[in-house]
This record gives sequence, C-alpha cells and structure tokens, in this order.
Amino acid sequence: MATRKVTITLDEDLIEAMTRIAREAGIPLSRVIASAAEREMRRRIGLAAVAGWEAEHGAFTPEELAAARAEMAAADHEYFGAGDDAA
Repeated sequence: MATRKVTITLDEDLIEAMTRIAREAGIPLSRVIASAAEREMRRRIGLAAVAGWEAEHGAFTPEELAAARAEMAAADHEYFGAGDDAA
C-alpha cells in the first residue's frame, strides 16, 4: 500500500490520548490515526448505503431496527466476550 506524509492539526488532548493508546498497543501513532480515519470512512459509506436503501424501499421499521440492534449486540458479544464485566 502506498503511503503519503501529510500534516494535520488535532486537539492537544486528543493527540496525548492517541499517543498513549499507540504506546500501550506498541504501534505507531500514525497507525492509530489511520485506523480512526478508516473507521470514519466505513461509517460514512454505511450511512450512505442505508440512506440509499431507505430512499428506494422506505424507512426501516422499529422492528427491523430492533432486529438489527440485536444482531449487532450478538456479534459484539461473540467478538468481545462476556460483555460489560470484562471492561
């Protein structure tokens, strides 16, 4: 993957928090920032996909939203483990 060096301006507290996360994870700060940017891009793509689907098919019903939330919660539980007591 090609990379390019860029200059960005971020809040000092945010940089300190992200630097701490990077240090604890043993990864470069740039990787933490790139991961955050990638998550934001995926979020925006997902929102656009939902908006497109709803424009064509109508808004999701409360039941459909509840089913989606339950499915996401189950996936989170499977991925992250036993839940809140692990935090």
